[in-house]
Amino acid sequence: MAKEFMVVLGGGESGVGAAVLGKVKGYDVLVSDSGIIGDEHRRILDDEHIEYEEGGHSVDRILTASLVIKSPGIPPTAPLVQALAEKGTPILSEIEFAGRYTDAKMVCITGSNGKTTTTLLTYHILRQAGMNVGLAGNVGKSLALQVAREHHDVYVIELSSFQLENMYDFKADVAVIMNITPDHMDRYDHKMENYVAAKFRILQNQTKEDFFIYWQDDPVVTAQIAQIQSEARRLPFGEMREQDTAAWVDDNNVVHYHTPMDVFEIPRDRLSLPGLHNLYNSMAAGLSASLLSVRNESIIKSLSDFEAVEHRLEYVDTIDDVIYINDSKATNVNSTWYALESMTRPTVLILGGKDKGNDYTEIEELVKQKVKAIVCMGKDNRKLMDFFGGKVAKIADTHSLQEAVEACRGFAEPGDTVLLSPCCASFDLFTSYENRGDLFKEAVHNLKK
Repeated sequence: MAKEFMVVLGGGESGVGAAVLGKVKGYDVLVSDSGIIGDEHRRILDDEHIEYEEGGHSVDRILTASLVIKSPGIPPTAPLVQALAEKGTPILSEIEFAGRYTDAKMVCITGSNGKTTTTLLTYHILRQAGMNVGLAGNVGKSLALQVAREHHDVYVIELSSFQLENMYDFKADVAVIMNITPDHMDRYDHKMENYVAAKFRILQNQTKEDFFIYWQDDPVVTAQIAQIQSEARRLPFGEMREQDTAAWVDDNNVVHYHTPMDVFEIPRDRLSLPGLHNLYNSMAAGLSASLLSVRNESIIKSLSDFEAVEHRLEYVDTIDDVIYINDSKATNVNSTWYALESMTRPTVLILGGKDKGNDYTEIEELVKQKVKAIVCMGKDNRKLMDFFGGKVAKIADTHSLQEAVEACRGFAEPGDTVLLSPCCASFDLFTSYENRGDLFKEAVHNLKK
């Protein structure tokens, strides 16, 4: 009997993981990438004797597939994806595919901002508590690769809206939505409701045995909740206690409330991560862990000793009493809002990159309050220059990271902070936000030399 033919579009982390799992489950697998597959991923495919092509797609052959696993970065409007859809070929995300072959508990986290920190913090708590836990999605290893080669009782998964688009039967035991603000509008026809609907797919298939954790003060989230039906038990969190709030702040203590017999507090200044946004991240992670029966004492300890996420408000260095902060992961306006909210010194702000339809009015007031100078860094800074010109004392138009750092050094004085929090994607000048952050750190360290 011939094997079923499965095609994986995209030879990155998720694609290669899906290919390995497909082979394990008896599929005849082809990995097809329009670009070049990285050395590490090519090595895995070679070791597993999985066929692959790069630099283009063999379209006629791909259209014969009985199943396609699509990289989340490939939009549904791509001609090949549309041709497959017209044929009726099932198109799944790697997470959907992997979920069909494991009965592990799933803690799934999404949101426009904070999801990476919350995911890593939740994973840290569960691992420190001695649980057999895997980390997957946008961070960690491919879920499919872990399902193929390892066994975990629980997975903590960071999910983007792109991944959620091709998830259908997958179910989160614990679903977390941190917040929803405009992002990736170019992917969603510049319609906010399309983006919101993609995020809320995280609640699909939940039953009354499952849980939904969310920030109660997010107007987009709460408005959408009013329009949906979900049997999952809701655990909202926020600064203030409302009727059903499960975590809140009371006199500088963070309170977690589950039942009248199960309440614990942690002093806010004991949280290892500073800032209002990290307060919310800690609440969501603590609630998630408590639902998996982690002891309160263990949650408190882990919330106190967690180390910050690279490229998210990451301290780089202090030079001549000027603090340099790498927040390259801030690829949308709301993420930069949280970064500015946490600033306590006069700030020189680096903005710029690939604009995704941004509305900068969200940070306008914080910029006026906290920012002494803006350095625009991108191929085309006209939108930023037009919007912020006249709203700060100094503004510079730069087109490389080195030029931007030099401008910051000229603007900054002892007692200031230089903050890279770009509001934009990195793809105009850099390969990724990690690449942008790494080069920024290197440039800062070179200032000392």
